[in-house]
Amino acid sequence: MLFCNTQDLQTILNILYILNELLTVGGGRRVGVFVSKGGTGILLQLVLSGSKESPPSEELMLQLHSLLAKVGPKDRKFGVKARLNGALNVTVNLLKQNLQNHKLLLPCLQVLRVYSSNSVNAVSLGKNGVLELMFKIIGPYSKKNTSLLKVSLDTLGALLKSKTNARRAVDRAHVPVLLYIYQDWHRNDTRHRHMLIRKGVLGCLKNITNIKLGRKAFIDADGMRILYNTSTVSTVTKLPKTQSCLCPCVWLPVDDVVDESDDNDDVETENDTENEEEDKDHHNDDIETDINKLRPKETHSRPFEELKIYERFFLELSEDFQVMQDRHPFVSLSQRPIIVPTAQALPPKYPTAAPLQEECHLAKGEQPHPEASPLAPAPTPAPVHTLDTINITKDHDGCCDHSQVRPQPVLEHYRQPPLLAGGVAAQQGGGAEETLAEEWAEEEEGGEGAVLEVPDTALLLPLHDPDLYVEMVKSTRSVPQYSEVAYPDYFGHVAPTFREHILERVYGVQRTKIFQDIERLIHPNDILDKVVYDLDIQSCPVIDDGESLKFNSQFESGNLRKAIQARKFEYDLVLNSDINSNHYHQWFYFEVSGMRVGAPYRFNIINCEKSNSQFNYGMQVLMYSVQEAISGRPRWVRTGTDICYYKNHFSRSSIAAGGQKGKSYYTMTFSMTFNHKDDVCYFAYHYPYTYSTLKMHLQKLEALRTPQIYMRQDILCETLGGNSCPLLTITAMPESTSNDQICQFRNRPLVFLSSRVHPGETNASWVMKGTLEFLMGSSPLAHSLREAYIFKIVPMLNPDGVVNGNHRCSLSGEDLNRQWQSPSPELHPTIYHTKSLLQYLAAIQRAPLVFCDYHGHSRKKNVFMYGCSLKETVWQTNISATSCELHEDLGYRTLPKILSQMAPAFSMASCSFVVERSKEATARVVVWREIGVQRSYTMESTLCGCDQGKYKGLQIGTRELEEMGAQFCVALLRLKRLTSPLELRNHAHLLDVESDLIETRCKVSRSDTCTHQGYYSKQELTLKIYTETIIFECETN
Repeated sequence: MLFCNTQDLQTILNILYILNELLTVGGGRRVGVFVSKGGTGILLQLVLSGSKESPPSEELMLQLHSLLAKVGPKDRKFGVKARLNGALNVTVNLLKQNLQNHKLLLPCLQVLRVYSSNSVNAVSLGKNGVLELMFKIIGPYSKKNTSLLKVSLDTLGALLKSKTNARRAVDRAHVPVLLYIYQDWHRNDTRHRHMLIRKGVLGCLKNITNIKLGRKAFIDADGMRILYNTSTVSTVTKLPKTQSCLCPCVWLPVDDVVDESDDNDDVETENDTENEEEDKDHHNDDIETDINKLRPKETHSRPFEELKIYERFFLELSEDFQVMQDRHPFVSLSQRPIIVPTAQALPPKYPTAAPLQEECHLAKGEQPHPEASPLAPAPTPAPVHTLDTINITKDHDGCCDHSQVRPQPVLEHYRQPPLLAGGVAAQQGGGAEETLAEEWAEEEEGGEGAVLEVPDTALLLPLHDPDLYVEMVKSTRSVPQYSEVAYPDYFGHVAPTFREHILERVYGVQRTKIFQDIERLIHPNDILDKVVYDLDIQSCPVIDDGESLKFNSQFESGNLRKAIQARKFEYDLVLNSDINSNHYHQWFYFEVSGMRVGAPYRFNIINCEKSNSQFNYGMQVLMYSVQEAISGRPRWVRTGTDICYYKNHFSRSSIAAGGQKGKSYYTMTFSMTFNHKDDVCYFAYHYPYTYSTLKMHLQKLEALRTPQIYMRQDILCETLGGNSCPLLTITAMPESTSNDQICQFRNRPLVFLSSRVHPGETNASWVMKGTLEFLMGSSPLAHSLREAYIFKIVPMLNPDGVVNGNHRCSLSGEDLNRQWQSPSPELHPTIYHTKSLLQYLAAIQRAPLVFCDYHGHSRKKNVFMYGCSLKETVWQTNISATSCELHEDLGYRTLPKILSQMAPAFSMASCSFVVERSKEATARVVVWREIGVQRSYTMESTLCGCDQGKYKGLQIGTRELEEMGAQFCVALLRLKRLTSPLELRNHAHLLDVESDLIETRCKVSRSDTCTHQGYYSKQELTLKIYTETIIFECETN
C-alpha cells in the first residue's frame, strides 16, 4: 500500500532496491508470487508516472526497468499490459534519448526484448524505428560493452520474428550488414569467448530467412558460402544446426500437391500472444479437465437389438459341446501371378548346414566369439549366388498355364518343398517355344537348374513355412496389386544370438553430415542428381550401368517412392505417404542390389516428419542380406554407422503439414558398407511383419491345436481393400460335459487383446506373436491361463495399412486409433466391429476384465503402459473436486506393477494413467469410458531398446518382443490369482514348490550367466517364465 501511495522519490527507490534484492535472490517462485499480486501493473504505472517528470529520474527508470526485466518473462500478459498502459512508448523514447548511456540502455533493452515477444508489439516497435535503433547499437568486433551487444542482438532477433520487420530489414539492406558483422566477429574472436554474440547474429539471419525475400537476399549476399567457410575453419564453433536452417527452402523432388499460398509468405497474422520460453513447470493443456468426460458412461449408446448380430462371435458363451466347434480357415481368393525368390546358380560346393547348426547351439546357451559381428562372413567362404526371381502363375481354373510354365527345376535345399502353385515360369526376354524346349532338354541332360537355397529353419521357426507363405500371399489384396514376395518374408527371420548394443554416436557426425548437405548448395555442379527409382513414373527404366544401386519396394509392406543418386555412393530416398494422405512418412522397407563390396554408401531419407527420433539416441536401421540367408543365417540385423536425424531445407506444403506453414522435413541418414558381391539386401525401419505372415502364423497355430485347447478363428469383417480381419477365441476345453464344467467354462472372465492398428509399429505384431504362441503352448502355465480366461484377440486391426506399406493410416487416410468414439462401418470397419464386440459384451454384463491394445513407440525406450485414471488425471490439473467425486479402485495399476516385477524390458516409471484430450478417441480411453473396463491399456514397446533392467544398453529384437508377449500372459495369470484369491486352490501345483525353490534359483542364475543376459530357446524361455513366476508368487504370498 505504501508503495502505491507514496510520492516521495527516495522512498520509492528504497522499496525498489529491496524488491530488486528479494527477486534476485528468490528466483522464479518469488517472481511468480509478485506477478500474481499485481506487481507488474504497479511497476508499469510507476514507469508511466515517472516519465511525466521533467526530466525523468534516471535512477528511478534504471531500477524500474531492472525489475521489469526480471518480472516480464513470468507474466504472460506483460506485453499487452505495457502497450495498453503506455509504458511501451516510454521505454522506446527512453532508449532513443540514451543511446550513449550504457548504464540505462542495458535494462531498457532487456525490457524491450520481453515486449517484443508479443507479435503486435513487435510490429508496432518496427514502425516506430526500433529496428534502425538496434543497428545503431550493434556493430563490428569490439571488446567493450559485449553484454550490451548480446542483449541488443537478442532484442533484434525477437523483433525479426515478425515477417513485417523481416521484410523491413531486407528492404533496408540489413542482411549484408549482419553477414559482415558475423564475419568480423568470427575473424577477431579467435579464442571463441563471445560465441553468444555470433549465435545472436545467426539467430537474426535465421528469422529474416523465414520469408522468401529474406532467403533471396541471403543468397544474393553470398551468405551460404560465407557461413560455410567460417564454420568449417573453426572446430570449436557449434553452429551447423543454425546454418542448416538458413539454407534456401525448396520442395521435395516429387510431384506432390502444393498449396499455392505456401509460396506467399508476405501475409502476416498478428496475434496478441506472447512467445515466452517454456519453463519446467509448464502446464499441460492437453489434460482433460471435464470430470464428466472422465467418468464412465452409465448408458449404452446402441440398442441391444442392433448388437445381437455379434452373438455369433461368442459361441463359447453358449457352447454345449455336443457338436464339433466350427473353425474358419482363410480361403485363397486370388489367381494373379506371384513372384517368389530364388537364386539361379549352380549347386553350392560347400554345405551350409554347419552355420545353421552353430546357431542352434548358440541359441541354447553357447557364447559366440567375442568379435562376432552381425555382418561377418562365414568362416568357410560360400559361393557367390546371382539372385533372381521366379514367376508363379495359375490360369482361371487353378491349373498350370503350360504356355508359360517350365518343368520344375532342381530345387536344392534342406527339405524338399511341394511344387509351388503348379509350376515355375521362366523369365525370358522373348523367344519361341522351340527355344524353350531346347533349354528344357539341356537342363534335363545337365541335371542342373535354378537353385532355391531355402535354409531349413523348421526347428527354430516352427510357425514359418515358405511354401505356405506364398499361398497366403495369393489371397492378400493390395492397392498396387503386388506380385512379388520379399526374400526376408519368404525365408523368415531367426533372431541372432549375439547382443546388439545401442549405438554410441561419434561426436561431430551430425555436423559433418549437415556440412556435406550444404556443400551441395554451394557446389551444385558436383551433384549427379540422377533418378534411379521412381514409383511415380511406371515406365521409368531401371538403370543398370554398373555405377548405380538398384532399388525396389513393390512388395507387401514395402515403402520407397523415389531414389536419387546424389553422389557416386550417396542416395537421397523419398518415402511414400500413407495412401489417401499427404503425410505420415516414417515406415520404410525396400530392397537394394547392385552394390560394390567395401564401398562407403550413404543413404538419406529426406522426408521424415517427426521433430526428433531414436535414431539420434542409438537406434539403428535393420538389414537383411540374402547371401547371408542362403548361407544359413536368415536374419534381420541392426546395422549402419554415422546415423543421425536432423532438420533439412525441404519445405512441407501446408496441405502435408496439417494446414501449418513454414514446416520443414527432416533427414535420417546412415552409412553402410556391404560385405557380399551380387547380394540383395533389404532395409527396414523395424522388423517387418506382414499381413500374409500373420495369416501363415495363424494357420500354423491352428495346426498346433490339441484336444485340450479351444481355438476358433472367425472373420470379423472385410476391410476397405477386401482383406479379412481375423478374430481369435482361445481358452481351455472343459474337462467334461457336466453342467458344472460347462458353467465354469462359460463364466470365465474375458480378456480382449488387439494389435497393429498402426501399420508402422511392427513390434506390436511381434509382441502379439509371443502372446499367441504362449497361449497355444503346452506348458502348465499356458494350460492354467487358458483355464482362467477366455481370450478374444484381433491380432491386426489395420490389414490394409500393413499390406500397402502405410505407417499410421488405413485406406481411408485416417488414423484408426482416433476413430473409436464414432467409427464408420464403411470407412473404419475393423474399428466399428471391434467396438461392437465390446459393446455387446457390456450389454450382456460380460465386459472384459482386461483390454489391451499393443502398440510401438518411436520416441521412448523400454516397454510401458498407458492406462486411465480419474484420480491421477485430476491431480495433474487445477480442478477442485471432492473425495467422493474422485473415488476410484486402484486396480488399474496392478497389471503394470506385476509386469514391472516380471518382465525385464518393462518400465513402471514410464507408465502413465492420465487421460488427455487428444487421446479421447483412442481405444484405451473409449473402452475405459464407454465399455466400463477399468483395466484398459495401451502397451507400448520401444522401437529402439532399453535403458534399464537386464536389457539396459541393448537394442530390442524379436526375441525380446516375443518374450514380452509371453510375460504379459503370465502377468494375466498372476492378476487372476490376485483378483480371485479363492481360486488359488485350483492351481496348487504351481504353489507346491518349497523343496525345489533353491535348486530352481540356482538353475535360473546359471542360465542367465551362460546365455548372454537372457537369450533363450523357446523351450528354455517357457521354463524360465514358469520358474520365475513360481519364485515371484512365493515371495509375494
